[in-house]
Amino acid sequence: MQPLIPIEKVEVFFDGLLTEPKLNHPEGLAFDAEGNLWCGGEDGEIFRIDPEGKRIELIAETGGFCLGMAFDRGGNLYICDLKKSAVFKLDTRSRQISIFADGNDQMKLTTPNFPVVDHERGCLYVSSSNKNGPGIWKFDLRTGEGGLWYDQPLGFANGMALSLDNNALYVAETFDHRISKIPVDGEGKAGRKEIVAEVEALPDGLAVDSQGRIYVSCYEPSQVLRIGGNGEVELVAHDPEAHTFCHPTNCAFFGDALYASNLGRWHITKVPVGTTGKSLL
Repeated sequence: MQPLIPIEKVEVFFDGLLTEPKLNHPEGLAFDAEGNLWCGGEDGEIFRIDPEGKRIELIAETGGFCLGMAFDRGGNLYICDLKKSAVFKLDTRSRQISIFADGNDQMKLTTPNFPVVDHERGCLYVSSSNKNGPGIWKFDLRTGEGGLWYDQPLGFANGMALSLDNNALYVAETFDHRISKIPVDGEGKAGRKEIVAEVEALPDGLAVDSQGRIYVSCYEPSQVLRIGGNGEVELVAHDPEAHTFCHPTNCAFFGDALYASNLGRWHITKVPVGTTGKSLL
């Protein structure tokens, strides 16, 4: 496929290789209401980068390995931690951090990967990355109580995003090379999984734009795809040298650009897609 955006038009938003603190192979990223970019590091760091991409600050640490993250409307940041097998909650105003969820008495959340805040239903969905295992968890935003929400097999559940109407949850099944959709019924229960698109890549992160299209950051090859309403897959941008994109994991919109973290390097990439994202706050 011919890319919609040449790699020469894609830029490095923030390079943390030589900064202090150093941006340690970022995985997750999320924007707050002021336009600050938050991202995690491989040693459990939680960083904040200013809207201009000029300054990085270490805000908190989990002591583990930070993966996906998401904000709620109260300014709380939810962070999946692979090493700690838990979801942390950071009050970004007080900088107090605590464990929000790690499963329940019957079943532990072993490999939390990506959180999605559902303001309409007052809950947090969390993918658990097990090859051919369940699945997706759901926790009450107020109490942290919850458990396994989607208990059917998934091919390594990874990045997720709510649909434009909030009535379905998209999920990247990395090792099955596809994006799937799980309907959310009127009672908040999971419906039967539907395949949205098959891709010739390892899909990792997902983000939905204001038109309902799905953007997919792919760990390998280093590229971003876009999936339309009819399931048509387009190549947004591709870096065959794995430099500007280097194993991008999660992605998020701000303004009319898409930003991606690069697990293979130390920077955040900005893609001028020319469209806004679905509102997350």
